[in-house]
Amino acid sequence: MIPTAFDYRRATSVAEALALLQEGGPEAKLLAGGHSLIPMMKQRLAEPGLLIDIGGLDELRGIEEQDDGDIAIGAAMTHAEIAASELLRAQAPIVAETAAAIGDAQVRNRGTIGGSLAHADPGADLPAVMVALDATIAILGPNGDRQVAAEDFFQDILTVDLEEGEIVTGVCFAPCRSAAYAKLEQRASKFALVGVAAALTLDGGSCSSARVAVTGASSHAQRLGGVEDALAGASLPDGAASAAAGAGDGLEFVNEDLHGSEGYRRAMTAVFARRAIEAAAGRG
Repeated sequence: MIPTAFDYRRATSVAEALALLQEGGPEAKLLAGGHSLIPMMKQRLAEPGLLIDIGGLDELRGIEEQDDGDIAIGAAMTHAEIAASELLRAQAPIVAETAAAIGDAQVRNRGTIGGSLAHADPGADLPAVMVALDATIAILGPNGDRQVAAEDFFQDILTVDLEEGEIVTGVCFAPCRSAAYAKLEQRASKFALVGVAAALTLDGGSCSSARVAVTGASSHAQRLGGVEDALAGASLPDGAASAAAGAGDGLEFVNEDLHGSEGYRRAMTAVFARRAIEAAAGRG
């Protein structure tokens, strides 16, 4: 289908993008890579009156280690750039590996981390990874900047803690090598029917703490608290199966469509939680 008519502006700075958002009001939408918004526009599920292109802003680019040791990724970094980052491969391999498995080459070379997080598709991979890493989402708006924990940022299907006129500028998280992501993908789109990210704190052969998050199975990325509790003090990798056994039971809402029933997704949540935990433990 053909999108409805719209105006197009290419912002030359974040400040200009914010001003254009104020000018356009509810009819204005940001465009970075476009791999979430443009398909929706073609289906007329989204009909913005103004598109503000922020994909080329240097202010939103970069992958760097900060003074406190945390890693910051600019919102306009593409999945391909994230997958190729030597810093991420060394200090947070879960992020690089997850980005490398998103969609196809075209999606990875155009889609951006900021766009993926802001759009919050229920089957997107990176939201679960950010929740597991206890990442912070950096947001800039007319009232200044604010930081939101990834766990709180993702709220419901296609719904995040982002007010009108605000821009996701980046994401920040502490390095973590003992983390892994495992997913059951829809073969055509590569979206996750079920995807689980596990980030572990290991003490010898046991787990002292864990953050485990799921995507694809429910309306939005969220933690699997029961699995985390079961992992505390567990011997790994032997204890991964028992810790993950009830992973799907703790989900209040589970997606159901032609790709998988509710029961199937609940069962696969346990399977892929175990795989993610075992892979993360293997990196300890």
